[in-house]
Amino acid sequence: MICWNRVLWTVTIILALAFLAIAQERSGVQLQSDGQAEGDETQKKLEEDIIKTDTGDLKITFIGHGTLMLKYRDKVVHVDPWSNLADYSIMPKANLILITHEHRDHLDAKAIDTIRTDDTAIVLTKQCAETIAGGIVMKNGDVKTVGDFKIEAVPAYNIVHKRPNGEAFHPKGRGNGYIVTFGKTRVYIAGDTEDTPEMKELKKIDIAFLPMNLPYTMSPEMVANAARAFKPKILYPYHYSQTDPKELVKLLKDSEKIEVRIRKMK
Repeated sequence: MICWNRVLWTVTIILALAFLAIAQERSGVQLQSDGQAEGDETQKKLEEDIIKTDTGDLKITFIGHGTLMLKYRDKVVHVDPWSNLADYSIMPKANLILITHEHRDHLDAKAIDTIRTDDTAIVLTKQCAETIAGGIVMKNGDVKTVGDFKIEAVPAYNIVHKRPNGEAFHPKGRGNGYIVTFGKTRVYIAGDTEDTPEMKELKKIDIAFLPMNLPYTMSPEMVANAARAFKPKILYPYHYSQTDPKELVKLLKDSEKIEVRIRKMK
């Protein structure tokens, strides 16, 4: 004889276990999804500073290494975009792209193609123009107005640090730093260079990005030496790899007119 109470109890237990398993599976999927979304969002977060200029805000996005993005009013300027550091398919398209020299961590054709439009101006060196077509070549010392921006090309090269064969890591005449004027605010992006005489002679620099990684560019002492010479109001060490940027802060602690800002720019 069938005991219906026992059958009913058994079915109830089975259904309860089934619902519990489904609930746990859904909970696990949701947690995994939320965790992944949160990780992706964190990955996309980049440090930003906003600088007040006489004609609007200048937003600086610190992408890493020698790579920057600057937004001024409705214009977007990319500096040495590099695919290793960001997904450029989700980055704003460029009105202006600045390429300092031809080394692969500064000249990335894939990144350039991704953010380039028919209206994008690309300022670059002669060597970079061999890879990227349609750009505006600037040589050391050139001054041009490109769209809304005045751009000055500053020599970027090594004096002390050289390869075993005696060739400088960055020979004179090949690379550019750039001074870009936003309203009346002058921003100097040095590229890969040492503390050259041309750098030390710069005037009225509001914001400077100076590289700091041996043996390719400068030591903290060299950066401090250059900064004391041309006295930028705000100094960002960048492209600093394993160099401790706090060393630069210590060296310039008595330079009241130079504000050193440390951002994630290894």
